[in-house]
Amino acid sequence: MSLPSLSLNPDTQSDLLWTPSDPSQTQTSLFREHINSTYSLSLQTYQDLYEWSISHRADFWSSLWDFQNVVGCKGKHIVDEGASPENNPSWLEESRSNWAENQLRHSHSYPNDIAIIQLSESSSNYTAPEKKITQLELYKLVGRAQRSLIGEGIQKGDRIGYWGGNVLEAVVLVLASSSIGAIFSSAASDFGVDGVKERLDQIKPKLLFVTNGVVYNGVIRPLIPLLPKLMKSLKKPPEKVIVIEHLPEQLAGIPNDMERWNQWLDPNEGETTFERLGFNDPIWILFSSGTTGKPKAIVHRQGGMLLDSLREHHLAGDIGRGDVFFYYTTPGWMMFQYLVSSLSTGATIILYEGSPLKDPSYLFNMIDQYGITIFGTSAKWLEVISKTYPDVKDLHELSTLKQILSTGSPLPGGLFDWIYEKVKKDVLVGSITGGTDICSVFAGRNTSLPVYRGEIQSRMLGFALDTDGPPNQPGELICKQAFPIEPLGFWPLDGYDFPEDEVESAKKRFKESYFKGDKGIWYHGDYVRITPSRSSNSGGILMLGRSDGVLNPGGIRFGPTDIYSVLEGSEYSQLGVEETLVVGLMVEGGADEKVVLFVKMKGNRTLDDTLIKKIKTDIRLARSARHVPSKIIQVSDIPVTLTNKRVEVPIMKLINGASISSINPATLRNPDCLEEYVKLGERMRKEEGMDG
Repeated sequence: MSLPSLSLNPDTQSDLLWTPSDPSQTQTSLFREHINSTYSLSLQTYQDLYEWSISHRADFWSSLWDFQNVVGCKGKHIVDEGASPENNPSWLEESRSNWAENQLRHSHSYPNDIAIIQLSESSSNYTAPEKKITQLELYKLVGRAQRSLIGEGIQKGDRIGYWGGNVLEAVVLVLASSSIGAIFSSAASDFGVDGVKERLDQIKPKLLFVTNGVVYNGVIRPLIPLLPKLMKSLKKPPEKVIVIEHLPEQLAGIPNDMERWNQWLDPNEGETTFERLGFNDPIWILFSSGTTGKPKAIVHRQGGMLLDSLREHHLAGDIGRGDVFFYYTTPGWMMFQYLVSSLSTGATIILYEGSPLKDPSYLFNMIDQYGITIFGTSAKWLEVISKTYPDVKDLHELSTLKQILSTGSPLPGGLFDWIYEKVKKDVLVGSITGGTDICSVFAGRNTSLPVYRGEIQSRMLGFALDTDGPPNQPGELICKQAFPIEPLGFWPLDGYDFPEDEVESAKKRFKESYFKGDKGIWYHGDYVRITPSRSSNSGGILMLGRSDGVLNPGGIRFGPTDIYSVLEGSEYSQLGVEETLVVGLMVEGGADEKVVLFVKMKGNRTLDDTLIKKIKTDIRLARSARHVPSKIIQVSDIPVTLTNKRVEVPIMKLINGASISSINPATLRNPDCLEEYVKLGERMRKEEGMDG
């Protein structure tokens, strides 16, 4: 199936794919009526509401708190509206709330509602059980974990680490950590030891929780055998490691001297309590892909994560009690927090640990069996399914399905067509964008608005989004005004007993990552076009790629440094590797990309098949199978700047068809080598059918 590229000049009627049956009864429309009543206004459309929300941000976020019935005390202060994103002002300084308390706020009003369903992949010799837990059972389980954390001496600001599968215990941990003000951070089970080390070394957690193993693509993958190497490599190992028995011990053994989750949990009945925290207190640390060095440890504020998740899930998404929400994710991706944060709406969430593609019918069977109403996945998964399992609607009922959400990479117009033709006609297709940097969504679905082919429906309320280019032209996505889900900074923050030079270095790196010039504007890193407003949607968004060198094969984002760090040791130097460069090659009509590794060898040395195999093996073991380059090519030289920095973005543009004149040769130490990359790009694009 070919996936047509996006039109930059969409036609309103031909591109219209879905409209809401009764937009007046959506939460967005009801909120607009609430604003009109509260402030004596006459806002008529989403565009009116959006423009009001960014010109009256304090009133918007204050009203959202009230409309969503946040559990806590709001106070009078909201924000200094004159402060820029670079100023990163405090929000709701007088407020006191707790994210976990709000996630569990339905536990007593609807104690028997199912809160979480956990599903896992089976193997040839193991059938994974289904687990269900009610709202009240979850509340009590969080209390047990909370008391155990306190018993370990965990206090507000301490870090709790997790490495493992997408399982119930991970949700319990993030809730229990938040309930006492501890800071949660997690890595997925497919992270290699080096990747986990890079993260834990930065945050120095007091406790580390690890699942004993997972099943992925039919293969049992134990984690416990990797622990000795990890513990030995850490600068400051955690005080204790607790093992979660996700798999039976006969499949993934646990040493007798290691404490198990069920042993660690407080066995007694007791009260679950919640420490009311400041809006700007940290809640979790997420990690970037590591484009320009070690992964950035991004610290998010608990009040922002709470208030904005209600905006996202309830206000924009109309998710509520009776809905069943599934998003395919791992604990190493921000979509884990995104999914868990919907508990505050009263919805049931489904966790799945395993491969989404081993049986292409599996996730669709889940929709029918569990009555999933909101289904989230990646554009890459949809693209693969469109080729391997195309006639979905003929094989599944999907009667409960109301929304299909997609993220990770742009969703091409051809996949919009396939969903509406081959999956379900009456469904909201919501392509969303935001990311780890904000742990939320800047632009995405809205149940009150129509869906147009290839477009993200709308900019989200409260975010002053624009591009740095001329109107109606592509540019980098920017946010011009301060917003409450801006990270507190990169770890370490002030006040956590880290060396001052590390704190100052983190502040400097944070500023360099998101701000340019002297206007204080947030630069998000996405290359987009904001379309003219249609149906009063304030303008949809066409995603055109990344403005930096982040790699994104199959919707899995990671940085070139993940590859470089594996290859830049003495071993590879002795094998003749002098320098490397890794970039992304667009494929599948722009719907996906392949990782290309260029290698410069010393002298007359040759990049032979044996060395290529070793490179692939070492990257897979240190990182994951998803990091392994699709193409490894020897080149005569690696272009560098005058300060000897590699230039991923210009070479990425060249191999994807940009003119050599788009690069300023004066900025390079060795511009003569560029022509080689132009020729390699022409050859690779022809191989991938991208030369048309």
